[in-house]
Amino acid sequence: MANFKTLDDLGADLSGQVALVRVDLNLPMKDGSATDVTRVEAAKPTILELADRGAKVLLLAHFGRPKGARNSTMSTSMVQGDVERVIGREIMFIPEVSGPVAQQAIGILRDGDIGLMDNVRFWPGEEKNDPEFAKGIAALGDFYVNDAFSAAHRAHASTEGLAHLLPAYAGRSMEQELKALDAALGSPTPPVAAVVGGAKVSSKLAVLENLVGKVQHLIIGGGMANTFLAARGVDVGKSLCEHDLTDTANAILAKADESGCTVHLPYDVVVAKEFAANPPSMRVCNVHEVAADEMILDVGPLAVEALGDVLKTCRTLVWNGPMGAFETAPFDAATVALARTAAALTKEGSLVSVAGGGDTVAALNHAGVAGDFTYISTAGGAFLEWMEGKQLPGVVALQA
Repeated sequence: MANFKTLDDLGADLSGQVALVRVDLNLPMKDGSATDVTRVEAAKPTILELADRGAKVLLLAHFGRPKGARNSTMSTSMVQGDVERVIGREIMFIPEVSGPVAQQAIGILRDGDIGLMDNVRFWPGEEKNDPEFAKGIAALGDFYVNDAFSAAHRAHASTEGLAHLLPAYAGRSMEQELKALDAALGSPTPPVAAVVGGAKVSSKLAVLENLVGKVQHLIIGGGMANTFLAARGVDVGKSLCEHDLTDTANAILAKADESGCTVHLPYDVVVAKEFAANPPSMRVCNVHEVAADEMILDVGPLAVEALGDVLKTCRTLVWNGPMGAFETAPFDAATVALARTAAALTKEGSLVSVAGGGDTVAALNHAGVAGDFTYISTAGGAFLEWMEGKQLPGVVALQA
C-alpha cells in the first residue's frame, strides 16, 4: 500500500500551530440549511482531534461551482450553522483564504479554536492549481491535512498544491477510505467480486475494463446488463439499452475470458410494459422470453439467489450501482436481496465489503444494510475514478 502520513505522525501537543484542513462541505441545501450532513460527520473526528490537541484549525472547502468569482449564495458561510451543529463547537467565519484579513483572524483565534475559510473556488487560482495562490494559503499554516477523499480526484490548489508546500497528512476519514480501498482492490484477499450496476455502460466503461483484469467475479446489473445481454444476442424488447455499444461489451467479455474473470449476467428478469410502481403487466421470465413491448426493470429471483451463492465463495466485494430500478418498488427486490446477503456475510466475518457512489449509498440505505458493510464511501467521482484504476492527485500528493 502507498505510504502516507496520518494524524498519528503529528505531535501530541499542537498548541501554537495552525492546521490547514481540506474538508468536503459541498452539502445539498434546501431553504438555507443542509438536507444531508454526512460529509460533515465524516470530517468531524479529524476537526475535533486537531482542535483538542491544541491546534488552530482552519477549514478549507468548496461549495458549488462559482467559477472563480465571489457569489454570496455559494459562500461557505451558508453551511457554517450546519457544521457548528454537527461538531458541537462555535466556528469563526473568515471571508478570505490568504492575506492580511486571514492573518488577522488567525491572530484572534485561540489554540483549539476552529475557523471556516470562504469558498476556495471564489479564486480562479484554486481550480487552476496556481502555485502562487497555493503559496498564499500555505503561508497561513504550519501543516496541511487532507480529509476530503471525495475531492481527491481534482488537482486543485487546496487538494493537491498545498500538499507540496507544507508537511502533509491524511485526516481520519481519508485514512479510513484509503485503507478500505486498498483492502478492496489494492491488495485484496481473493476471490474478489465486483457488483457494477446503474443505467449506462458508457458511464462505466473504464470501470468495467479495469475490473475484469482485477476481480474473479464481475456481476453486472441495472440497465447496463441489458447492453451486455443484447451483445450476447438476447432480444431485450424496449429495455434501456445502448445498442451502439454491443461491440464494446463483447470486447469487455472477451477480456474477462482472457483474465479468468467470470461475468455474471441475469438469466431471469423482472419485466413490465410500463415503468411504474407495481404495474399490472409485471412478470418474471427467462431473458430469452422478453416480449417486444416489455422492458427489463430488475434481476429475477433465481439469478439473485445464484449471485448470493457466488458471494458466499468470495472474500472481498466492491459494489457500485444498483441491480435494478431500485427507486420504484418492486424493482428494488434484487438490489435489496443481494445487499442483505453481502451484509450478512460481512457480519459473520467471511467477506470484506466496500461500496461507493451516490446511487449505491442510497440503495444500501434503502435495504437497511449500510451500517453492516465494511466500508461505504460517500465519494462519487473519486470513487469511480479509483475503480477505473486512475491515480487520484489528492492522494498521490500525500504519499511520502
